[in-house]
Amino acid sequence: MNDQVKMTHDRQRGSFSGRIGYVLAVAGSAVGLGNIWRFPYLAAKYGGGIFLLIYILLTATFGYVLIMSETSIGRMTRKSPVGAFEAFGKGKANKVGGWLNAVIPMLIVPYYSTIGGWVVKYLVEYIRGDVQVLAQDGYFGDFISDSWQAEFWFIIFAILIFAIILGGVENGVERMSKIMMPVLVVLAVVVTVYSVTRPGALEGVKYFLIPNFSHFSWMTVVAAMGQMFYSLSIAMGILYTYGSYTRKEMDLEKSTTQVEIFDTAIAILAGLMIIPAVFAFSGGDASNLQAGPSLMFITLPKVFASMGIGTAAGILFFVLVLLAALTSAVSLMETSVSTFMDELHWSRRKSCFLMAVIMLVLGTASSMGYGLLDFIKIFGMSFLDFFDFMTNSVMMPLAALATCILVTKVIGFDKIIKEIESSSAFKRKKLYVFCIKYLAPVCLIIILLSSIANVLGIISM
Repeated sequence: MNDQVKMTHDRQRGSFSGRIGYVLAVAGSAVGLGNIWRFPYLAAKYGGGIFLLIYILLTATFGYVLIMSETSIGRMTRKSPVGAFEAFGKGKANKVGGWLNAVIPMLIVPYYSTIGGWVVKYLVEYIRGDVQVLAQDGYFGDFISDSWQAEFWFIIFAILIFAIILGGVENGVERMSKIMMPVLVVLAVVVTVYSVTRPGALEGVKYFLIPNFSHFSWMTVVAAMGQMFYSLSIAMGILYTYGSYTRKEMDLEKSTTQVEIFDTAIAILAGLMIIPAVFAFSGGDASNLQAGPSLMFITLPKVFASMGIGTAAGILFFVLVLLAALTSAVSLMETSVSTFMDELHWSRRKSCFLMAVIMLVLGTASSMGYGLLDFIKIFGMSFLDFFDFMTNSVMMPLAALATCILVTKVIGFDKIIKEIESSSAFKRKKLYVFCIKYLAPVCLIIILLSSIANVLGIISM
């Protein structure tokens, strides 16, 4: 690409207005449903404080390296994942690595939007004052098995995403992040303060924040790796795309550090919102911290129903969760739209239309997977569970491995270091080289193998 063509391409391509816009957009991508209910559940299951400690250590090493790699390659090439990989050669390995990173968000955002629809439904019910109804046994199961109702709320959530995406990078994605992320933080602090001040909540706070090494197991490390991988938006093509929107003068290392801190702080707030509240209202029984949807849509409504101000607490919590879900879904959708714009040379509007078709097909399969389409199982899993397993447990570790190989075997450390040092002091250079060469590949292989072994019943997670 000659300089004149490159300058024209850069002018046409959307961009963030500065570091704050980028940091809030990436943080918004990272802070999603995984932080709000997946992190507290895993922290409770795998030792509380010791899980939190390992998670922070992995974020500062493994997470840092992959964020820096994907963002710097995106900025270097000014391309979304497919173009970024192929900028260093049109070989089959680069093509597979690029498309692997690009396809993941296209598969995640439809089923993610199904869960987003559930959040909208619960928020509307709390606004209507149905706090006791939502806490009834079997309510959640009846709702998700009602396919047409689940489909309706999925479509409502999807419309919200497209309305933001059509606004473009600065007017849509960045503006949404600048408004929603500060609001999300304020709401998280309010809910956390309420949660930790309930009678009996202190035991939950201690369990979550104070490491107890007797709770340590190898599965604590594996679970913390998997959560950090999921939480930081690594290997979803998002950071390549957002990196391509950043300006050359933006300090990559400082921005990455801010994303790490922001994401970890929200994860800690999520733990303090949920774990002490469940401890307080269940007499200190950590087994009530059920996995995934059970925690947010079954256990917490029972907690809210037992409060004097359950309706207000429910509204506050589900507004927060909706903001988190929207910021993550928008980043997934933006990455998919950007890929189509780059590879098909289509307009944003036309690319959005194609993603709308993909969303409708895969999202409908997910939303109806517990009702009309319940008879269809893939390896014993519903559509939503299968898409979740394939993207998070198989494709994402492989996509991150492709990034490690691209950096170490194709681009080379000298070019990556030069790109980063053009705008950053790169104080963690030695850590970066060691981690991407040795630690990251080993961790990714462990995550991949342990996740597959868990599904096959060889090990229990």
